[in-house]
Order: sequence, then structure tokens, then C-alpha cells
Amino acid sequence: MNTNLATDRISDVLKWALLIIAIVCFIAVGLGTYQTYQLAPPLPQQFLAPSGQVIMTQEDIVAGKAGFQRADLMDYGSLYGMGSYFGEDYTANYLVQLGHITEDEIAEQQFKQPFAKLSEGNQYLVRQAMQHTLQQTDLSQQTVTLSPPMAKAVQQLQTEITQSLLNHDFNAGWTKAYSLDNQTALQTADFLIYSSLTTVAHRPGKDFSYTNNWPYEPSVGNTPTANTFYWTWISFCFVFFGFGAVLYIYHRYLSELDDAPRTPVLLGFKSLTMSQRKVGKYFIIVALVLLAQIGVGSIMAHYYSERAGFYGIRIDAFLPFNFLRDVHTQTPIVWIGLSWISAAIFLAPIISGKEAKGQGFLVDLLFWVPLFIVAGAIIGDYAGIMGWVNNAWFWVGNQGLSYIQLGRLWQIGFCVGLFLWSFIVFRGMWPTWDRLKVATREFWTGRIRLEHLFWASTINVAVLYCFGMIPLTGIEKSFTITDFWRWWVVHLWVEQSFEFFAACSTAYLLMGVGLVSRRLAERTVFFETILIFLGGVIGTGHHWYWTGGPNMWVPLGTMFSFIEVLPLVLLIIDAIEERQLIKKQSVFTYNLAYLYILGAAFWNFIGAGVFGGGTLNAPLINYYEHGTFLSLNHAHTALFGAFGLLALGLIYFCLRYAAGERASWSDKLGMWAFWLYNAGVVLWIVLNFFPIGWPQLMDVYEHGVAHARSLEFYNTTIIWQWLRLPGDVVFAIGALLMAYDFINKLQPFFTRWVGVKVVEEEVISVEG
Repeated sequence: MNTNLATDRISDVLKWALLIIAIVCFIAVGLGTYQTYQLAPPLPQQFLAPSGQVIMTQEDIVAGKAGFQRADLMDYGSLYGMGSYFGEDYTANYLVQLGHITEDEIAEQQFKQPFAKLSEGNQYLVRQAMQHTLQQTDLSQQTVTLSPPMAKAVQQLQTEITQSLLNHDFNAGWTKAYSLDNQTALQTADFLIYSSLTTVAHRPGKDFSYTNNWPYEPSVGNTPTANTFYWTWISFCFVFFGFGAVLYIYHRYLSELDDAPRTPVLLGFKSLTMSQRKVGKYFIIVALVLLAQIGVGSIMAHYYSERAGFYGIRIDAFLPFNFLRDVHTQTPIVWIGLSWISAAIFLAPIISGKEAKGQGFLVDLLFWVPLFIVAGAIIGDYAGIMGWVNNAWFWVGNQGLSYIQLGRLWQIGFCVGLFLWSFIVFRGMWPTWDRLKVATREFWTGRIRLEHLFWASTINVAVLYCFGMIPLTGIEKSFTITDFWRWWVVHLWVEQSFEFFAACSTAYLLMGVGLVSRRLAERTVFFETILIFLGGVIGTGHHWYWTGGPNMWVPLGTMFSFIEVLPLVLLIIDAIEERQLIKKQSVFTYNLAYLYILGAAFWNFIGAGVFGGGTLNAPLINYYEHGTFLSLNHAHTALFGAFGLLALGLIYFCLRYAAGERASWSDKLGMWAFWLYNAGVVLWIVLNFFPIGWPQLMDVYEHGVAHARSLEFYNTTIIWQWLRLPGDVVFAIGALLMAYDFINKLQPFFTRWVGVKVVEEEVISVEG
């Protein structure tokens, strides 16, 4: 691989800008981490009734948080709006109940009548007294003495929540918490009540709560803060300025006439190396796991329309909704991850031109690591939810945190697998000591090449996943801090690590097939990665607006969340220009792969940009939208559209390269699958997400979050819940066609060179 290429002045400026911005971003997040620990909602030692009776203690609340996670309640409903949108938001629901019971008690004390029978004037006075009582609860004190009405309200809620946790309510789609008993259910109730209090109790010296007055519940006095208003306005100004600046820089410095030499290293077909042949079995698992996700997702989605069964079959007793959601949210990480893992391994010897010794063994080893973890995690997940795992639930059961439900043992194994993958790619990129020394010297002297970035994106994925395991050996007391680290995986891992890998892999494919020069590919990756770091790292703050973190996340989160849109704009511009380049070529070998990659660019812009960073992240919009079906719309269109289609495109690239010059190659089934996937996503948007999400948002405006997440509201959307089915069917047909197509195209990985010795030496001659 020839790396003695002339340096590019623009790339030099961009690479140093990237280094500085990456350091600044992580310093900012480091300072934010310190502030989050300092300003998380305090946990009093005990809550007392006026008589001195202990109502709940810090130990009860901490044990209740463990019970909340152990029972996986976050996959039935949500806390601070985080979790499943199937059931209630616990914080909003119990906040409203706390307010209603308290004002009834105040009405009885002052007027000897229930609140509902009071005159309008007296109701106003009682409601003001109730709001003052809740808002002035001082959680910063070690001992909090509740007023008589509030003490009664807490005790009544303790009884009601405990009973609801320990009993089935199949009509509501609720299966009892098998892993809880009377004591742990009561402690879980204490945790949920305390969490609700943090949303209304004011921070000392402030006129807003620990969650910036989220959820919107005007009955208890929760309305948007001034910060929420003016940072929304500033953010819109900032993003429009950003659009102008980015488009100017792109057209001034990055989209000039590309007359630099081309290095089409991927156009020549060579015999597959041992490591390349061994990735074929990864593709089979990708197809099977995707089908499993679709099947489980279809059953799970059916719960929204028919909560008491599955077309009359009572499956909820042995397939609870939260278990189905766990599988549905974990499987895309598996199949997308395996797609990227296998594609990076496949590309490495093409990039380097040489197969590292022993790569085949490592690829086989890596294949079995995730399979073992996935199998163990699913069994442990189910066992934990059903209450079959006792003290070991944290390690081998279900951690009860949305999107990272894996028990800690399985998490550690998955992390080891990611580092092993990065090591395999590293060996594949630089298979000899001489090449490694050259690459190292280039790196330390600032001559960073696309190969360095490609590998850096893999180690970045592995390192950032580790932050989801803080603290390593136990449960964090504060849900605010727990959720803070959870988003390091759910957002930072995806919006920064995944986007970084996507930019690098796409750029290398463009360069490798001769569509663009190395110079333009590197310029584009440097510039897009700068924006990815700004939006993906600091922009994570928009997830921490309402979870009890410091106020700094409102300005930082909103300003830099909007920047997430900017690299997506570049990707869609790139995609249009790439398509024009492809059309100019009379014969283009990788049409099917690039169809998926262009589709990923489109949905990245729509799903992550328009439906996400461009709209929902604005504080004033997010304040009302948070926890509604519009978030589901963003999640589905962004995760599958942006990263899923890219993953499938990378697999089709590998399959086409492996096929060589075979005349039997056909794009037909893959193209049918692509358009069926897209049709399914559009049907979800038109027939399900929007028709439910927009009325739900209106319901939040009119009645508050608790009502918008109640059965009373969801029962008005039954017809639209049923209309999820057409999109599911179309999407599933696409997946079945693709799985069949994968199997048909896997023959070269297993039979093409049977009887021919595979030499793990120099097998490809390329100019990098």
C-alpha cells in the first residue's frame, strides 16, 4: 500500500481542527459529568409524617430503584419520559395522583368537602395551596417532614402502587412484576413516588424543579421555564447560521473539481482470503436476527391494539410485553453490529493488500463470542423478568435499562467482542511490522490517512460502549446518573461512534470504486467528522433536559443537537453527487450496494435530521413531545433507515466482491427488498406514527403528559394501532426476500475455492 502521497493543505487544516474539536467536546462533556454528579436530585435520609412516623427512607428508595430495574418496569412504561411508550409515564402519572389526593385532603381540612364539590373560587385556593406544598418540598434536607395532606397522599399511593405491581391487569397489557415480593414492591413504590417528587419540588433558590418542570402538568404548576423558551429561539438562529457556514465551506473547499488521481482498489476481483471467506456465516446470522426482530416487533406492536392477547391467544402470561420489547430493541444492535463487524473485516485485506497470519482463527473466535452472548442474554433476560434469577439478576438477568438491558456479565462479554473486532481490523489494515511502523510514523507526524480514521472508528465504538457499565459492579443510587451513563451508549455510541464509522466506511467505498479521489474522500471525512463530534458528543445533552441534570444541558444540548443535522445535509448532498457520478459510468459493479447506501443517506437526513435533531430536540418542542409516539417515529426511521440500510449495503458490497466476474449475479431480489423496506417505513409513518403522535402531542398541550400516556387516550387510537399491520407485512416480505437473496449469494464463501489452498500471504496488489 503506497502511503507516500502528496499532502493536501485543506486536509491538514481539517485534521488539526478535528483533533482540537474532539478534545474540546470531551472536555465539555467531562465538565458536564462533574456538574451532573453535583446537581443530581438529592436523596434525603428519610421522609416523615407530622407525627414523626417514618414514611420512607433513603435505603427504601435505593432498594426500590433496584426493584424498578429488576422488574424491568422501564420496558412497560417510562421514567422522566425515558423508556417504553406502551404504558404510563410513572413520574407523570404518580405526580398527578399525588397532586389530586393532596388537594382532596386540603379541601377536606379547610372546607369539609371533597375538592370536586367546592366552588370555583375555593377550588382555585385549594389548588394553589396544593401546588405550593408540592413545590416547596425541600429535598436537599436530610429529613423531610411532609405536610399532613401530602403524607396521606404518599401513604395512599404506596398501597395502590404496591398492589398494581403484584397483580396482573391483562386488559391494560400489564403482567405483574414476578421478581418482586411485598417488601420490594413497596420499596419500588417509594422510588417511583420519590422520582415524581423530583419533577415538582423546586431546586433550592430556584423557581423550577430538578427536571426543569417536566412533565407538563399545569394542575400541579409544572409549565415550561424561561430557559426553555429563549434557548429554543437562540438554537434556531444558531442552526440557520450553521447551515450557511457549512454549505459555504463545503462548496468553497470540498466540492471543487476533483482532478486528483483515483485509486479504484475495489474494482479488481481477487480470490478471497481466509478471513474474508469466514465472514460468510456472519451474513446468515444478520438475516436471521433481523427476521427475529421483525417477528418480535410485530407481536409487541400488536399489544398496542389488543392488549389482552394475540388474536385471541393469551400469550401475555408467558411472553410479557417488556420481554418482547427487550428483544426488539437489542436485536438491531446485534444485526447492525454484525454487519459492520463483518464488512470491516472483509475490507481490511483489500485495503492493505495482505492477509495477516492467523486472521481466520480470530474471525471464527469473534463469530462465536457474540452468538454465546446473545443466547445467554436472551435466556438471562427472560429468567430475570420471570423472577427465576435471585441475587444474580444484575449479572446474568435483565438490568432494566432501556436499550442496554443486558446483564453485566453479557455486557462485559459484548465489550470484549468489540475490542477483539477492532484488533482484527487493526491487524488486517497493517498486517506486517514494517507497515505498522510506517502507519505509526504517519500518525505521530500528523499525516493522518483515511485508513487511520477507519480503524479509529472501530476502537471508538468499543471504547464508548464501556461507559454504559458505570458503575461496573453494582447499582447506582441515582436514576439521574444512571440515565446519564445510559445515554452515553444509546446516543453518544450511536450518534458519534456509528456516524463516524458510517462516514469512514462510505468514503472508503466511494474512493475504492473510483468515484472520488483519496484527496476528496479524506477532506469530506475530516469535515463531516468535525460536525459529528460537535453534534454527537455535546449534542447528547438534549437527552438530559428533563432527567434531573444541571441546567447547562439546556443550552448545550439544544445548540449542539441542532448541529447533528448539518453532517446529514452533507451526506445527502454527497449521495446526490455520487449518484450522478454512477450514472456517468456505463457499467458500475456495485449498483445494489450503493442503492442501500444512498437510501441510508436519505433516511439519515429524514429520520435523524428532520424527525430528530431538526425538530424534536428544540427544548420548547421537546418539552411537550417527550415521551410520545413522535419519538417512536424518530427512532424507527433513524435507526433502521440510517444505520440498518447502510449495514445491509455493506453486506451487499461484500457479496458482490466475492461473486467476482460471475455472470449469474442479479440485483433483482435485493432491489425488491430495498423498495419494500422503504415502503414499509413510509406506511409506518403515514398509518401509525403520525396519526397517533400528533393527536398525542395535542393531548399533552390540552391535558398534560399523564393523560396523553393513559389508556383513556390510547383507546382513542385503536384503529391507527391496527394500521401498523400493513407496514409490518410489507417490511417483513422485504426481509424474507433479502434473507433468501443472501443465502443464494453466499456460495463463493463456502464453495468457490474448495480444494484450492488459501495462502495467507500477499494475495492482492493494490495502491492505497
